[in-house]
Amino acid sequence: MSRFTEVKDLVASLEEDFEKFYEKGNKAAGTRVRNGMQEIKNLAQDIRKEVTEIKNSSK
Repeated sequence: MSRFTEVKDLVASLEEDFEKFYEKGNKAAGTRVRNGMQEIKNLAQDIRKEVTEIKNSSK
């Protein structure tokens, strides 16, 4: 469950940059959003691998 909390925290930390980019057109915030989304993608992939390993080990 700590991984899930990590994803939630990362999404929450990007909220301000999303607002800056979409509402104010701040390009630097857009770069931070893209980097953060890449981190989320990598973390999600790690979680998927972990879940698969746990699921397959119980067989």
